[in-house]
Amino acid sequence: MFANENSINNLESLVKEIKKYIELQGQYIKLDIVEKLTVLLSTLILILILIVLGMMALFYFSFMLVYALEPVVGSLIGAYAVIGGVILLLGAAVYRMRKQWIFRPIVNFLAKLFLEDTTEKKEQ
Repeated sequence: MFANENSINNLESLVKEIKKYIELQGQYIKLDIVEKLTVLLSTLILILILIVLGMMALFYFSFMLVYALEPVVGSLIGAYAVIGGVILLLGAAVYRMRKQWIFRPIVNFLAKLFLEDTTEKKEQ
């Protein structure tokens, strides 16, 4: 009789521990998702800020180059045309290389972020 009660108590204890473990795993998964989304959003915000600042810098540098090229080209309109052509060529080069320069790094970053096992990372 005593062995039966002890077995029942052990079984109840085991069931409680399993429920607690499942609850803790659920909380861990939620925290892991929050961590990964935080990294993703902060990276996106950083990239957006860098793009805006880069566009502003390109705008001002293009005006600087226009006025620097004006004496060489001979007219302000010609200098604008030269700088506009250079910017179009840069845009075409970026479009042509978009898979190597944009898509692959984004895919690698997202795969590393979401598919990397965080337990392995924390053990190292």
